[in-house]
Amino acid sequence: MHRQGEATGPSNPKAPMPATDDEIREKYLERAIRELNSLTRELQSCPHCPRGNMMPVLGSGHPQADVFLLKHSPQAAEVEEGVAFYGRAGNALMKSLRRLSIDPLAVYGTLCVKCPVADPSLADPACVGRVVEELAIVQPKIVVAMGPEALRCLNELEIPLAQPVAPLPGELQELTPSIRALYVPDIDECLDEEDSKREFWAAFKVLGQWYADLPPY
Repeated sequence: MHRQGEATGPSNPKAPMPATDDEIREKYLERAIRELNSLTRELQSCPHCPRGNMMPVLGSGHPQADVFLLKHSPQAAEVEEGVAFYGRAGNALMKSLRRLSIDPLAVYGTLCVKCPVADPSLADPACVGRVVEELAIVQPKIVVAMGPEALRCLNELEIPLAQPVAPLPGELQELTPSIRALYVPDIDECLDEEDSKREFWAAFKVLGQWYADLPPY
């Protein structure tokens, strides 16, 4: 409290500008966390989703990940937990990432269709388009599209400066001038047969070499 007439300082003094690289990175991380939290609230309150009382299945991982995993629609375990890549697919991916020496903290995973509906085609197109916002927030260096439906979704998104990604498993392609793309089979369809597992791994392991070649700065 101040006595009447007593001079006061500014009510909202400006915070000091970050001076070091670590401080700058911390500020960017804080902003990414705020923006993802805001996106989560918007998704949870979306009035156009036909999911009823069920909650959307949200992305998970580091808010500033280098690797952006994109799957088309959720499985039952993901719907139950409300988290993308929860369950068998997530466990298989964690084993794959460890084998490729990729830090799980460098990965963010999400879905094109976040609505837990029986028919993914019922999802509101505007909600599917929110993937563009996730990309803008996370700013990954590579997007891994899993399966033909996820690839179709990626190619239909209005991503600035994006060019189409071809269905060529295991081939690094350019999505935008700053983001690479890798197409792999749908992991949910590759968990029960050995041949399918091998096809997924043959394509996905390319991510390991790409990650190993990233500059350490």
